[in-house]
Amino acid sequence: METVKQAIKYGIVGISNTLITAVVIWIMMKMCGISDVISNATGYVAGVLNSFIWNKQWTFQSSAGWVSSGIRFGAVFGVCYLLQLILVLSLNKQLNIDPYYNQLIGMAFYTVINFVMNKYITFKSYDK
Repeated sequence: METVKQAIKYGIVGISNTLITAVVIWIMMKMCGISDVISNATGYVAGVLNSFIWNKQWTFQSSAGWVSSGIRFGAVFGVCYLLQLILVLSLNKQLNIDPYYNQLIGMAFYTVINFVMNKYITFKSYDK
């Protein structure tokens, strides 16, 4: 039951990440006139920081150190991103469907493996 609650919280954090990323990008581009590349990078940094803080404190209530879990968070993000990219590229070669649908499959795959890896690697308390 705890894992189900964590998965729901993880989903809520994910929605907030998306909103924060989009709002930061919009404000920077539309209100501040900043380039799309800088706006995009800043928006994603804001979303990732939001994800790390809320998932550490609220979703997984981890007592793992901030620096060590932050390093693991970044590594897990990179691994999950690469795995989903490999999946998407493989699906594009194997399936005769619109590649956009493969992106959606990749996003679902990323979400599941990222949740599992964050639960059991990133926010696991190693000091016990």
